[in-house]
Parts: sequence; C-alpha cells; structure tokens
Amino acid sequence: MKTLSEHILDIVQNSVSAKARLIEIIVEENKIKDLCSLTIRDNGCGMSNETLAKAINPFFTSRTTRKVGLGIPLLKQNAEAAGGSFSLESELNVGTVLKANFQLSNIDRPPMGDIWETLYLMFLSYNEGNLLYLHKTEKGEFQISSDELKEALGNVSYQQKEIREGILELIKTNLQEIEATK
Repeated sequence: MKTLSEHILDIVQNSVSAKARLIEIIVEENKIKDLCSLTIRDNGCGMSNETLAKAINPFFTSRTTRKVGLGIPLLKQNAEAAGGSFSLESELNVGTVLKANFQLSNIDRPPMGDIWETLYLMFLSYNEGNLLYLHKTEKGEFQISSDELKEALGNVSYQQKEIREGILELIKTNLQEIEATK
C-alpha cells in the first residue's frame, strides 16, 4: 500500500467485516508539531487478546480466503519508517481503535493519495451503519458522514454521475480549504 488512502480503505474493510455499525476515521495534520496522525475507531466485534497479539504479524489473518494479512503490519511498518508510532487496541464485543502517527515531513511518510475517491467508494459500499470522516489541520477541519449524505440525498443513487461528481467535489474543495496535505 503506497498511500494513506489505501491503508484507510483496507482498515475500514476490516471494520466492516467485524460488523461495525459506526466507523470513525480521523486524520490530524499539524505542521508545527510535524505530525500526521490517523485514528480509525469502530464498534465492531473486536478482537480477543490472543487475536490482538497476532494482528501485527503479516502471516496471520482471520480471513479464510487467504493466508496472509498485510494491511495492519504494513501500516505499522510505514508509520515507524516515517519516524512515527503505531498502536492497536481492541476489546471483544466492544470494538477496535487503531492509531498510526507519522512525521509529516518524513520522506518515507506515505502520501494521502486520493482520499476523496476512497471516501466516495466507502460511502457507496457501506450501508450498514455510519461512516464518519474528520480531517483537521491548523486551517480548520472538515467532517463528512454517511448519515449526513443519506439525510441530504435521500434515496438518490450515489452512482448517478452528478451525485458522484458532487460528492467528490465537496470532499476535494473542503480538504483544499483546510490545506490538507496530499
């Protein structure tokens, strides 16, 4: 995974598989502290202590369709390679909290990537609960949620060209206004 957007998509897919009804994605950038932090919190089924201990091992996965689980280990590796840190906390039947910190100016920090495309795809495919995205910088913050989109758009299909373009433009414009890093 080359971008934070790809990491976010992968971790959110884990949350969806864990039957989460609320998934929160928080990206905070602080140029003064030279820090970019990513927090993903869900209220899914959580992990036992045994599974949690294995989750950062690339040769462990709870999925039956493959024998490796690279998402969490790669995110941990990328955070640490970029002068940051990584933590994963989970409680069975409560949920999971993943935190990855990166030195913002570090050359090894993955770029954000096309977060607007990633968010659009997640909003399009996640219908079982609320997906919340919050992005903070010194210039302000931008927040969007699937519940907010459902309320504003009703039963209109997100796949309609005008709707898709509108959602993408909304996200891009707001991230540009708060000077989010690309």
